[in-house]
Amino acid sequence: MSSETNLIYPPINTLKPVTENLWIVDGPVTRFGMPWPKMPFSTRMTIIRLGGDDLFIHSPTPLTSDLQAEIGRIGTPRWIVGPNRIHYWWIPEWHKAYPGAEVYLAPRIREQAGDHIDFNTLILDRDNGYPWDAEIATLPVVGSYMTEVEFLHRASRTLVLTDFIENFEPRKLGSIWLLWLTRLGGVQDPNGQMPRDMRYTFAKQRSELRAAVEKMIAWNPDRIIIAHGRWYAKDGARELRRAFRWLLD
Repeated sequence: MSSETNLIYPPINTLKPVTENLWIVDGPVTRFGMPWPKMPFSTRMTIIRLGGDDLFIHSPTPLTSDLQAEIGRIGTPRWIVGPNRIHYWWIPEWHKAYPGAEVYLAPRIREQAGDHIDFNTLILDRDNGYPWDAEIATLPVVGSYMTEVEFLHRASRTLVLTDFIENFEPRKLGSIWLLWLTRLGGVQDPNGQMPRDMRYTFAKQRSELRAAVEKMIAWNPDRIIIAHGRWYAKDGARELRRAFRWLLD
């Protein structure tokens, strides 16, 4: 079995219940990084149902026909969210399938995406004033390279991050160079953290980053969903303190 096949969390492209009104979808492997070598990443989307049947779609993965049928049974996508500048690739196919949904993009996605996103979108750059405010808290965290926008589903106390913590399981890496690279980068389970290269992009915003992490800890999340690797099903606030001890200590 190749290391890329091993990285996924099967079954992929299907709804997986996490708690009431909240699902994840594990997607395929994508590759990102320097021109060579590019590192393979597992992918994960989060879906939250608000109010009646309005769905909040976070960091979309591919929209297969079977997944679209499953989604039709739980609600209607109302908001499609790109939470940072490198999580946008599958948004156009969701926009095409659900033209009535509003698309919210973190700053610099349009710059990064170019012609890949050629339709009207809304900006995700503040902590309130969104149609989901009553049920989901929003927290933009600004760095020199990108803004990542974090979310808390209030009812379930589920924190939804993207790349602020990555947590690759050694048993799924399948190659010496991936084991070495994830360990060097500080993103290997059970000690997944913010990637070391990303930390450098927050060097000038260290105090703002610390304030954001302290706010997330004060939210006291039960669980943390992340986009890459094993997510945290319990002890969310404790995992935040552990993952960001380099910043808080």
